[in-house]
Amino acid sequence: MSKDKTRRVRIALVGNPNTGKTTLFNRLTGARQKIGNYPGVTVEKKSGPWESGGRAFTLVDLPGTYSLAASSPDERVALDFLAGHLDGEEKPDAVVCVVDASNVVRNLFLASQVADLGLPMVIALNMADAADRAGITIDPTLLSRCLGVPVVRMVATKGEGIDALGHAVAQAVDHGALMAQVPWPEAVDRAVKYLAAGLEKEGASLLAPGELRRILFDPRSAVLERAGWPAGSDPAPLLGAARDVLSAAGWHPLSAEALLRYEHLGHLTAAAVSFPEKRRRSPTERLDTVLTHRVWGLAVFVLMMFVVFQSIYRWAGPFMEAIEAVVAHVGELVAPWLAPWPALQSLVVDGVVGGVGGVIIFLPQILILFFFIALLEDTGYMARGAFLMDKMFGWCGLNGKSFVPMLSSYACAIPGVLAARTIEDPRARLTTILASPLMSCSARLPVYTLMIGAFIEPSFGAGLAGGMLFAMHVVGLAVAIPVAWTVNKFVLHTRPQPFLLEMPPYRLPRLRDIFWRMWERAREFLVRAGTVIVAMTIVIWALVYFPRPADVRERVTADLSVLNDNSAIDRAVDAAYLEQSYLARAGRALQPVFDPAGFDWKITVGVLASFPAREVIISTLGTIYGVGHDADEDSDDLRSALTRDFWTHGPRAGHPVFTVPVALAVMVFFALCLQCGATVAVMAKEAGWRWALFGFAYMTALAWLGAVLTFQLGTLWLEWSS
Repeated sequence: MSKDKTRRVRIALVGNPNTGKTTLFNRLTGARQKIGNYPGVTVEKKSGPWESGGRAFTLVDLPGTYSLAASSPDERVALDFLAGHLDGEEKPDAVVCVVDASNVVRNLFLASQVADLGLPMVIALNMADAADRAGITIDPTLLSRCLGVPVVRMVATKGEGIDALGHAVAQAVDHGALMAQVPWPEAVDRAVKYLAAGLEKEGASLLAPGELRRILFDPRSAVLERAGWPAGSDPAPLLGAARDVLSAAGWHPLSAEALLRYEHLGHLTAAAVSFPEKRRRSPTERLDTVLTHRVWGLAVFVLMMFVVFQSIYRWAGPFMEAIEAVVAHVGELVAPWLAPWPALQSLVVDGVVGGVGGVIIFLPQILILFFFIALLEDTGYMARGAFLMDKMFGWCGLNGKSFVPMLSSYACAIPGVLAARTIEDPRARLTTILASPLMSCSARLPVYTLMIGAFIEPSFGAGLAGGMLFAMHVVGLAVAIPVAWTVNKFVLHTRPQPFLLEMPPYRLPRLRDIFWRMWERAREFLVRAGTVIVAMTIVIWALVYFPRPADVRERVTADLSVLNDNSAIDRAVDAAYLEQSYLARAGRALQPVFDPAGFDWKITVGVLASFPAREVIISTLGTIYGVGHDADEDSDDLRSALTRDFWTHGPRAGHPVFTVPVALAVMVFFALCLQCGATVAVMAKEAGWRWALFGFAYMTALAWLGAVLTFQLGTLWLEWSS
């Protein structure tokens, strides 16, 4: 079938997870999509232009999947796009199926399913160098003749085979190269015809034979929904009768497809693929004897996580101090120009410049955390972490697949929530979405750093500071497990999930990809969180700045005129204005709710202001304590202001507001509370607003309870120890 060579044709890129599909996509399009050496990196389709041999293609990278069973959202995206049923998308002109050269038959299972859809295909035999090292010999020319489609030997990371792939794709598009399909037994054909007749009788849409086989073989196929099955009508009798046709012929409906496809693929590839007579033990297998050991593997994992968070705490400090100095200098340069207009000067210096500074000050910590996560992904250790965590998750109704979204949430909950799409069971997926934001994302780091630096380190020494930071990151995980159990047991009634996850070989990471991903995540943070933080900083500035009674300055100046210290008078005036601000009034009104946690009205104001984005609390406290919006978690002025603050009324009058129990309570509150508007929005997109609001409500209640218990028990311990 000849195609118009002047138009840009659409090529779908499909493959099993961890076959180098996204690496190939980036190589062909010049894009920089996220790459990771663990299953489930791509959870949405992505597209980009590809020019090869004078031809213009649009390459669409689909989520990695082992089959077209479409039991998870990412598999549904792949199937709908390939079948031409994705809203606003045309059916692709051809498919490039990326195959791991070390696992040809297993990877071709997906290709044979795609072939049922009647799409021209090219097999990209990727990671051929790894197959060579394993002693696996593949004849691409012979394999191409056996399969009926072009087969291209490739090493995408090195750019090998790129030109040959472009030529093969053009040939497949022009001549319609179709892969040899499975010779289905007569019983399968009869069952498919029975299904087609039943759907037609119900007034459902006509489906292609390949899609009908998906309904027949897959117990939870999404294809049936697309057929337009009448609402309120039960399809179970029709499906049961069609599957009975298979059973009567001696085929089990749930295993027939796998048996028939693998038998067919085994015959097709037998002559073209050969394996060494004696299999050598790979370096990956030798490493896994230690790193996946139930005792030593877990010990290495915990130690590695401790090193990660200790590094974040120590390495980021000098860079953050440099950023703080630059922001302060910019404020000093701008302030004199706006001196004739005090309100505008305060808005620009404290609101705008301080707000921008409050965003970029977090970048060193975020970049360091993203570096370590990218390193774990690219080396292949991420999958081992999922394996080690499977038993921990199993008793609460989840499995090791939930570990990947949860670990991703340590950087940011948004990619963690999106990564839950790789979980097949919808209830387990929902539970993971509800639990993932409990992981301490990078936005919580400033809160931990401020409290640890101001109260934990001076009281207990630097050695405990990193340990406390590590402990605060463990709190979310420790709480997430019982929360998941509770949700599964009493809300969703989720059954225990089997755990199937491919263990990729260990590979040396490519620093170029790691650094690019660090930049991409930092840019995402600046765009997504930065706009919210700056906007909220300006809103907080307005709530702190107004109302501005004219007599306040005159009264305070008259009272303190004997001091002859203009700076002291200015600070006193600012404090007086702050006492009457709208934000202070709101904080005082709600302070009784947080009083059991030891929070005064100023901490309460910080909590209220940080609901849209956790990071806002630092700039908020800087404003409240008169230090300025440019204060960060390492600010000596802010730390000193916190340590010098005392209760002025009530039973705690005369006592410090901030103590070690209060600092711990603040950290626990922020460790557990869902104070991120962007995360709530993504949860709503993935699970619906009802569940997003449920997540926000339960995490807020949990955070309040955790803070109260921490403060009360900590105070009792201090009284007992003294």
